[in-house]
Amino acid sequence: MPKATPGKTSSRRILSILLSFCMFSTGASGLVNEYVLATLTTYILGNSIEQFSIVIASMMLMMGLSGLVQNKMSDENLVEKFMTVEVLMALMGGFAPLVIYGAYGYMQNHFEFVHYFFVLGIGFLIGFEIPIVMRIVEKNNIGLKTNLTIVYAMDYIGAFIGAIIWINYLLKFHPLTEISFIVAGFNFIIAVIAILYFVYVGEIKKRFLSMTILALTAAALIWGVSENRDLSDLFEQRFYDDPIVHRETTKYQHLVLTENTGTGDVRLYINGNTQFSSLDEDRYHDFLVHPAMTLAKKPKHVLILGGGDGLALRELRKYPDVETITLVDLDPDMVRLAANNPIMRKLNNNAFDDTRIQTRKPGGVEETNIKAVLLQDDRSFDKNVSEAEWVASVSVFSLDADQFIKNVETHTWDVVLIDFPDPSSIELSKLYSKQFYLKLAKNLKKDALIAIQSTSPYHAKEAFLTIGNTLRAAGFKALPYRQNVPSFGDWGFYLAWKSDDSQQDMKDKIKGVGQFRVNTSFITTELLTASLAFGKGELESSTHCVNSIMQPCLVKQYTDHSWLIE
Repeated sequence: MPKATPGKTSSRRILSILLSFCMFSTGASGLVNEYVLATLTTYILGNSIEQFSIVIASMMLMMGLSGLVQNKMSDENLVEKFMTVEVLMALMGGFAPLVIYGAYGYMQNHFEFVHYFFVLGIGFLIGFEIPIVMRIVEKNNIGLKTNLTIVYAMDYIGAFIGAIIWINYLLKFHPLTEISFIVAGFNFIIAVIAILYFVYVGEIKKRFLSMTILALTAAALIWGVSENRDLSDLFEQRFYDDPIVHRETTKYQHLVLTENTGTGDVRLYINGNTQFSSLDEDRYHDFLVHPAMTLAKKPKHVLILGGGDGLALRELRKYPDVETITLVDLDPDMVRLAANNPIMRKLNNNAFDDTRIQTRKPGGVEETNIKAVLLQDDRSFDKNVSEAEWVASVSVFSLDADQFIKNVETHTWDVVLIDFPDPSSIELSKLYSKQFYLKLAKNLKKDALIAIQSTSPYHAKEAFLTIGNTLRAAGFKALPYRQNVPSFGDWGFYLAWKSDDSQQDMKDKIKGVGQFRVNTSFITTELLTASLAFGKGELESSTHCVNSIMQPCLVKQYTDHSWLIE
């Protein structure tokens, strides 16, 4: 065997390093591309577990198929084929979210064809790159056994690093349409360095054509990253009837605020789903807050789970006897929006804008498990306020409600208002589970009352009844009630308690309410009594499931059997 010359050994070492870094960047950018497309699909279609599973499984399928297809590929012009794959990956990966977003805005009935063209295409290209790199390694007589291990290791290490950067940086500070260009650009830069090396050693014959293709690809990516936000704004407006006045993608969700200046209708959307309309949100919040607050004996300490928009908090602050209000909302950016956006401040009557609002950690919650919400106007609690001016102190926590309830040991509440989004995903279903209600029960006063938004008893009947079944399975007595909210239709709630009062006792108390303790916007005592009425069969369930963490039947009830009647 001829002895390798120092020049050849050095050249092979450089090539091995370059190709390893290509695999590292492909692993990182490929995984983030999967996350971006899956997250985008979740924002558009909902049901995060299902969409993540389908998107990632589809990409993995194409990665496997590309390995079979490459067997038909010859070893000629491997470097040119490598360049072609990298250019296509950069362009498809960078522009995919924008094109998919635009397709949904302009051709909703067919956008899934566009969506899966990119999902399957990017998956195919990711899977095609590794065999090409392996062939280049073999063709250049680089130690295959050792370098095969290194190449695969770099691919997996890159995927891990990509996931960490996605969670801790990209998702926090960039919209999805920008993240795609960032990761595509990173992968492209690494690939270009390798391609320039091949040009330098003379393995690419059509140098001018290759440099032109690379330059045009770079120009397209630069244009895309500079224009993506404007294009995203243009496409997103197609989803909404009224002009968008605020939008942001937080670590947890996509928030959009629209305003129709003609009708005065302000709407908040989370991941494309309507959260409220200013024209009728008072109906919803009156029925969420005031029945429990009126029926509770001494509601001095109140807990709000969810409600980061501050609208339930607005109603609670009408009660002079309330001493403390604790609001727990997972997303600090939702609270910041409600606290600082002029439109939201007007709607929630500056619910977060009081000198007596404070951010603090209750006993029993570990410091590592809580992130205090820091408002722009974070003034300390004024202990010298006169009794005539007293307003309940408000503590706001950015934390998963399940973790909060699990770790709080020294607090008990007289009233709990649960204002979570509908149980459309596994993550949300956990907050409607038997286990969650059992943990909550440990933090209640003996005569405490819970009011829970519980989706529509008409459009989502089985999901509505499952929430009641689950409450009863957790040892609560549960009384359903309803009200029409025009933006949503027939809407349902539950009152739940663990005192000795029977369901009939609670009904009698409701019918005996002479007046509410505070001025209300919409609810009347007559409406409250009428809200207990249900027609024949409306409270009869055909499934009788109890929602639990290990058997989240509520998600299926909601996603498969809701809003089917037009």
